[in-house]
Amino acid sequence: MMCPFCRDGETKVIDSRLSQPFSVRRRRECLACGKRYTTYEKIEESPLKVIKKDGARVPFDRTKMVKGIETACYKRPVSPDKIEALVSQIEAEIYENFDREVPSRFIGEHVSAVLKDVDQVAFVRFASVYRNFTDANDFVTEIQPMLRTDD
Repeated sequence: MMCPFCRDGETKVIDSRLSQPFSVRRRRECLACGKRYTTYEKIEESPLKVIKKDGARVPFDRTKMVKGIETACYKRPVSPDKIEALVSQIEAEIYENFDREVPSRFIGEHVSAVLKDVDQVAFVRFASVYRNFTDANDFVTEIQPMLRTDD
């Protein structure tokens, strides 16, 4: 590991911790200049492809999932830390169940299920886009089962 300050190649690891699933945080010290810095190591896996509804295959992009959940949770009492935890949970399930390709339907259904438990308004927002609601009846159809279970 090269020191970002002096570019020397001799460093030592002071501390190692898991920071997220599939990621290790390491505190390092340069043996030449003595400065400390942090590195994050992530397991390199074979690129996962998402199979879209039209059959197209695109690379899995975690940021798309984050953006979709953040949009659904906009102005809702869901913290950024909670969103990050949800995305990490869903991402772990994806990598646990699929090696090379994952259907977009699997991702959408898992995001919907997680949001339904976290915030019902965010769930309905996400479902309206994911399931392509066309009118108010679609919203009513989706909300009715939730109203029955809340009694």
